[in-house]
Amino acid sequence: MREYSGSVFLADCPARLVIEIIADKWAVAVLFALSREPCRHGELVGLIGGISRKVLTQTLRRLQGYGLVDRHAGAGKAAYALTDLGRTLVEPIAVLTQWAHEHGAAVAEFQESATESPGVT
Repeated sequence: MREYSGSVFLADCPARLVIEIIADKWAVAVLFALSREPCRHGELVGLIGGISRKVLTQTLRRLQGYGLVDRHAGAGKAAYALTDLGRTLVEPIAVLTQWAHEHGAAVAEFQESATESPGVT
Protein backbone atom coordinates (compact mmCIF):
# COMPACT_ATOMS: atom_id res chain seq x y z
CA MET A 1 0.00 0.00 0.00
CA ARG A 2 1.19 3.50 -0.80
CA GLU A 3 2.38 5.71 2.05
CA TYR A 4 1.22 9.30 2.39
CA SER A 5 2.54 12.12 4.53
CA GLY A 6 -0.52 12.68 6.67
CA SER A 7 -3.87 11.07 6.94
CA VAL A 8 -7.22 12.07 5.47
CA PHE A 9 -8.56 11.42 8.95
CA LEU A 10 -6.62 14.40 10.31
CA ALA A 11 -8.34 17.79 10.05
CA ASP A 12 -5.25 19.57 8.72
CA CYS A 13 -4.33 17.03 6.02
CA PRO A 14 -4.15 18.64 2.55
CA ALA A 15 -5.66 15.50 1.03
CA ARG A 16 -8.79 16.13 3.09
CA LEU A 17 -9.17 19.55 1.49
CA VAL A 18 -8.92 18.00 -1.98
CA ILE A 19 -11.51 15.37 -1.09
CA GLU A 20 -13.81 18.12 0.16
CA ILE A 21 -13.38 20.02 -3.12
CA ILE A 22 -14.10 17.08 -5.39
CA ALA A 23 -16.90 15.74 -3.19
CA ASP A 24 -19.02 18.63 -4.47
CA LYS A 25 -21.22 17.31 -7.30
CA TRP A 26 -20.99 20.56 -9.26
CA ALA A 27 -17.19 20.69 -9.00
CA VAL A 28 -16.88 17.20 -10.45
CA ALA A 29 -19.38 17.99 -13.22
CA VAL A 30 -17.52 21.20 -14.14
CA LEU A 31 -14.11 19.53 -14.06
CA PHE A 32 -15.40 16.65 -16.18
CA ALA A 33 -16.99 19.07 -18.68
CA LEU A 34 -13.75 21.03 -18.97
CA SER A 35 -11.75 17.83 -19.45
CA ARG A 36 -12.98 17.73 -23.06
CA GLU A 37 -12.18 21.31 -24.05
CA PRO A 38 -12.31 24.88 -22.74
CA CYS A 39 -15.86 26.21 -22.48
CA ARG A 40 -17.61 29.51 -22.03
CA HIS A 41 -19.95 30.06 -19.08
CA GLY A 42 -23.10 29.70 -21.18
CA GLU A 43 -21.81 26.53 -22.80
CA LEU A 44 -21.22 25.00 -19.37
CA VAL A 45 -24.75 25.95 -18.24
CA GLY A 46 -26.15 24.19 -21.30
CA LEU A 47 -23.89 21.16 -20.88
CA ILE A 48 -24.41 20.60 -17.15
CA GLY A 49 -28.08 19.91 -16.56
CA GLY A 50 -29.62 21.42 -13.45
CA ILE A 51 -26.89 23.91 -12.56
CA SER A 52 -27.88 27.54 -12.21
CA ARG A 53 -25.73 30.36 -13.57
CA LYS A 54 -25.09 31.58 -10.02
CA VAL A 55 -23.96 28.17 -8.73
CA LEU A 56 -21.79 27.67 -11.82
CA THR A 57 -20.12 31.04 -11.25
CA GLN A 58 -19.49 30.18 -7.58
CA THR A 59 -18.13 26.75 -8.52
CA LEU A 60 -15.82 28.16 -11.20
CA ARG A 61 -14.48 30.80 -8.81
CA ARG A 62 -13.86 28.19 -6.12
CA LEU A 63 -12.04 25.92 -8.59
CA GLN A 64 -9.98 28.90 -9.79
CA GLY A 65 -9.10 29.65 -6.17
CA TYR A 66 -7.73 26.13 -5.80
CA GLY A 67 -5.69 26.36 -9.00
CA LEU A 68 -7.73 23.77 -10.89
CA VAL A 69 -9.39 26.06 -13.47
CA ASP A 70 -8.19 29.13 -15.38
CA ARG A 71 -10.34 31.87 -16.87
CA HIS A 72 -9.10 33.18 -20.21
CA ALA A 73 -10.62 36.42 -21.48
CA GLY A 74 -10.25 37.43 -25.08
CA ALA A 75 -12.26 39.22 -27.76
CA GLY A 76 -14.99 40.05 -25.25
CA LYS A 77 -15.55 36.37 -24.40
CA ALA A 78 -14.24 34.48 -21.42
CA ALA A 79 -13.55 30.77 -21.52
CA TYR A 80 -12.66 28.38 -18.75
CA ALA A 81 -10.07 25.63 -19.01
CA LEU A 82 -8.38 23.16 -16.72
CA THR A 83 -4.95 24.09 -15.44
CA ASP A 84 -2.13 21.56 -15.50
CA LEU A 85 -3.08 20.68 -11.92
CA GLY A 86 -6.75 20.39 -12.88
CA ARG A 87 -5.85 18.02 -15.72
CA THR A 88 -4.36 15.61 -13.17
CA LEU A 89 -7.94 15.01 -11.98
CA VAL A 90 -9.26 13.94 -15.38
CA GLU A 91 -8.31 10.27 -15.02
CA PRO A 92 -9.63 9.83 -11.44
CA ILE A 93 -12.88 11.59 -12.36
CA ALA A 94 -13.22 9.41 -15.47
CA VAL A 95 -12.80 6.29 -13.32
CA LEU A 96 -15.39 7.54 -10.83
CA THR A 97 -17.76 8.41 -13.69
CA GLN A 98 -17.34 4.93 -15.17
CA TRP A 99 -18.11 3.39 -11.78
CA ALA A 100 -21.22 5.59 -11.52
CA HIS A 101 -22.39 4.43 -14.98
CA GLU A 102 -21.87 0.79 -14.05
CA HIS A 103 -23.38 0.91 -10.55
CA GLY A 104 -25.70 3.93 -10.51
CA ALA A 105 -28.81 1.84 -11.21
CA ALA A 106 -27.97 -0.53 -8.34
CA VAL A 107 -27.52 2.40 -5.94
CA ALA A 108 -30.82 3.94 -7.08
CA GLU A 109 -32.62 0.59 -6.71
CA PHE A 110 -31.25 0.12 -3.19
CA GLN A 111 -32.25 3.64 -2.25
CA GLU A 112 -35.75 3.08 -3.62
CA SER A 113 -36.17 -0.21 -1.76
CA ALA A 114 -34.87 1.34 1.46
CA THR A 115 -37.40 4.17 1.10
CA GLU A 116 -40.22 1.68 0.59
CA SER A 117 -39.15 -0.35 3.63
CA PRO A 118 -38.16 2.15 6.35
CA GLY A 119 -36.51 0.57 9.32
CA VAL A 120 -34.71 -2.03 7.19
CA THR A 121 -31.03 -1.26 6.91
